[in-house]
Amino acid sequence: MTASFTTTITVEASAQDAFDAINDVAGWWGRTTGSTTEVGGEFVYVVPGLHYTGFRVTELEPGRRVAWLVTGSHLDFVADKQEWNGTTVRFDILEEEGGTRVVFTHDGLTTDDDCYDICTNAWGMFVNGSLKARIDTGKGAPYVFGGDEELTAADHDELHSQVAAAAADRVGGAA
Repeated sequence: MTASFTTTITVEASAQDAFDAINDVAGWWGRTTGSTTEVGGEFVYVVPGLHYTGFRVTELEPGRRVAWLVTGSHLDFVADKQEWNGTTVRFDILEEEGGTRVVFTHDGLTTDDDCYDICTNAWGMFVNGSLKARIDTGKGAPYVFGGDEELTAADHDELHSQVAAAAADRVGGAA
């Protein structure tokens, strides 16, 4: 297996401001449902017609670290639709002279994965662009959906159910 995907940004903000911006997932990545601000909280992020992913918050160290475990996912564009399941998304925050460094790592997303090129391009766009802007200026560039792509609360409830079913399948398959 090859190394997990990592990218780093440096921002002109305190470590706590970076931490707070990371936890405002809708402000830099896109629409979510659920809780992103407490350990054990679960949320779903979705790109209509492309993928949805369920996360459980596993670490929140104010001004230092944020980590999310992928509890279930469906990637429409690769053969292994649940390729992200069991991976971890992590933000390590390091305050330095003149700013803060944020090291983003998607543990388990490797060059061996079918989605690697597409997924790392997307992560790069959101972390290096939208999240950096959200931290530096207070305004990110999250995905916004409307028209036929707009999701209702019922759509998100269904996605939560699908993520739970995917996680149960993974656990059941491993038993």
